[in-house]
Amino acid sequence: MQTLQTIIKEVKVRDTKGSPDVKVEALAFDSRKVKAGVVFVAVRGVQADGHAYLQAAAEAGATAIVCEQLPDTLHPGTTYVLVQDSAQALGQMASAFYGHPSQKLQLVGVTGTNGKTTSVTLLHKLFRELGYHVGLLSTVQNQIDEDIIPATHTTPDAVTLNELLARMVKAGCAYCFMEVSSHAMVQQRVAGLQFAGGVFTNITHDHLDYHGSFEAYIKAKKSFFDMLPKGAFALVNADDKRGPVMVQNTKASAHYYALRKAVEFKARIIDNTIQGLHLEVDGHEIWCKLIGAFNAYNLLGSYGVAVLLGEDPVETLTVLSSLSSAAGRFDYVVSDTQITGIVDYAHTPDALENVLNTIQQIRNPNQKVITLVGCGGNRDAAKRPVMADIACRLSDKVILTSDNPRFEEPQAILEDMQQGIKPLDFKKTLSVLDRREAIKTACMLAEANDIILVAGKGHETYQEVKGVKYDFDDKQVLQEMFRQLGK
Repeated sequence: MQTLQTIIKEVKVRDTKGSPDVKVEALAFDSRKVKAGVVFVAVRGVQADGHAYLQAAAEAGATAIVCEQLPDTLHPGTTYVLVQDSAQALGQMASAFYGHPSQKLQLVGVTGTNGKTTSVTLLHKLFRELGYHVGLLSTVQNQIDEDIIPATHTTPDAVTLNELLARMVKAGCAYCFMEVSSHAMVQQRVAGLQFAGGVFTNITHDHLDYHGSFEAYIKAKKSFFDMLPKGAFALVNADDKRGPVMVQNTKASAHYYALRKAVEFKARIIDNTIQGLHLEVDGHEIWCKLIGAFNAYNLLGSYGVAVLLGEDPVETLTVLSSLSSAAGRFDYVVSDTQITGIVDYAHTPDALENVLNTIQQIRNPNQKVITLVGCGGNRDAAKRPVMADIACRLSDKVILTSDNPRFEEPQAILEDMQQGIKPLDFKKTLSVLDRREAIKTACMLAEANDIILVAGKGHETYQEVKGVKYDFDDKQVLQEMFRQLGK
């Protein structure tokens, strides 16, 4: 069992009240999980400030309390540690408590607006096929080799994150590939971790409800590369104009990948069809199961990571050519009458445009494109009319519907989206509030060989309304409607 003294070695401690040699059995940042032997770390969160629960934590038997501001009355028998930044301290303490697991494997983080999940999933599958034990931390799920652990956040909290990494080390994992969200950077969830490398996919407007401005969002992404150590690599998309910005202040060695520029890792799309991509990468031609230019970037970035980690380029490309994408990422089914139904997580303007542009590139002239799209509640409202406009511009028919309304009124969200519809597009747009009915309507409108895009929820198997998650799987409902309507 560790002592408080050993797990706060790397923390910037301003003052200590009480003995630092107390035994520590667990860490908690939720006062409801505190009992004897637990260290409570008071983190200032979005919903609540842990400092409001210092007394409750002490009365619950907390062995120690880590905080940025001491309470007026100190509880006898409780050690208090005053720090500059509680969130950062939590990450550093969690890393130390679990034996610095990120130092015992090669940890690679992927950040960006779009492509994070597909990239880490490809890397996990790639390195498994190359013969390694591998960990995965993603929006869809966490994995230790093939053992699946459900995910609740894109990047877990610091305690869960280090506990998972420790389990990976124990299982013999040589690598872990993880998504690093902008929220995680601001909230210091990855503080204390040692990364072997980082990848930047792209950046477009997203999460402005949380960050407040696009500049703050960019800064949050860039801070990941600022924290990379000397000896690590930073691989960035050179076709995104903010790619070079990400590595301006990094200590890591900077590397670039691109489709449109002559850089270290370069690819060219030879053919892009519903069957997959035909690419030329570093002079080698490969066929891949993934579809679309955006996936060419994901494949190229994954290839770059593998080469930077010392893998053979030809063997890497051979394995990549056999891999499929993550669940809910351009995930398609074909009905008996050859209607193609595509389910995709596209929930930002850029992601929706990428998917629809890909569909436009692979469609036949006689195929109609029917797009079903909604926007999440309690999120960036500015993107709602933009997404409706993109859907109208790149589709023959558009159905606006509910996504995860959360605590907003679904009708109000639809009205925001409708503001982006130009008068010329009114005739080809429908609003169907109930998502199941909207999918049924899309299937009814579709004729043989048409394409239906169901956008926004992807891998999610629920719909969140007023704090309750109801079972709802876009792909299952789409297949059910095909059967029900005899399509």
